[in-house]
Amino acid sequence: MIQALSGDVEFVQAIVHSGFNGFIHSIFNKTVNIKCRKTGDLYTLASNSLDNGPNSIVININSFADSHLELTNNVFTNNNSLYIEDKIAISMNDIKKWECLLPSYPVNDTQLRKNLIIIKNQIEEFGKCGGMKRNLHTKNPFQIEMELMLQERAHSFLCSLVNNNVADALRHATRLIGLGPGLTPSGDDFLTGLMATFHLPNCPCLSFQSFNKNVVTSAQSLTNDISYMTLKMASAGKVRESIVTLLHLALTGEEEHLISALQEVLKIGSSSGTDIALGIVSGLEVNLIRKAQGHWS
Repeated sequence: MIQALSGDVEFVQAIVHSGFNGFIHSIFNKTVNIKCRKTGDLYTLASNSLDNGPNSIVININSFADSHLELTNNVFTNNNSLYIEDKIAISMNDIKKWECLLPSYPVNDTQLRKNLIIIKNQIEEFGKCGGMKRNLHTKNPFQIEMELMLQERAHSFLCSLVNNNVADALRHATRLIGLGPGLTPSGDDFLTGLMATFHLPNCPCLSFQSFNKNVVTSAQSLTNDISYMTLKMASAGKVRESIVTLLHLALTGEEEHLISALQEVLKIGSSSGTDIALGIVSGLEVNLIRKAQGHWS
């Protein structure tokens, strides 16, 4: 029996109270993704080195490399525990429940403006190239073209947003989905960070939440299951704990804690953390522009 350490409150409730039935969708060293038979949504078992996230439970295991799990293995619940065939049993007793609660957008945005400068400087120095951040030293023509496409499409997308041209913004956002390297492509990661900023309570971009839903509708056929699920969660304001912490400190935090939180996000994936952070920066800047345009009270 393996102990569940912490987890998304809705996933825990589904296991404990509602019954959960699914099968293994994908297996990695640090995570196992489970597809729910009822909804088709993905849920994640994460190793103890990872942070909390939506539809995720962190369990007391270092790695799944030697777990002998296989794709399509059945996953079910019984007696307050989650089972994968007869291979793993995970106890929900004493689990710490986690809920994604985004911070409120501040009335005074002076600290936010200062922090955005810090974040951009840190990304410029420490962010990973190859996705939304261009690698100026590469001579690979495919990579050069991919990075240019990402930047040009992101620029057109953001221009449409600040001009309140939602139809054009959706068209440009759709052209970002599935674009770029990685299990979760760079364009998807950028949109994940950006869409989360439209769910900050009291923010100037609250009216774009319907835009988020339309992006997800477009995304299902344009990217892989794992990236689609990440976008779907972000479109509803649900992101990983490390991203929530970064958003909180970006809005009101001091430099030392802000840099530490940013470093944690930059560690995500290969370039995913950098792409997400750049999406957060862009989303917060759109919020600032919308406020200046009078879309906030």
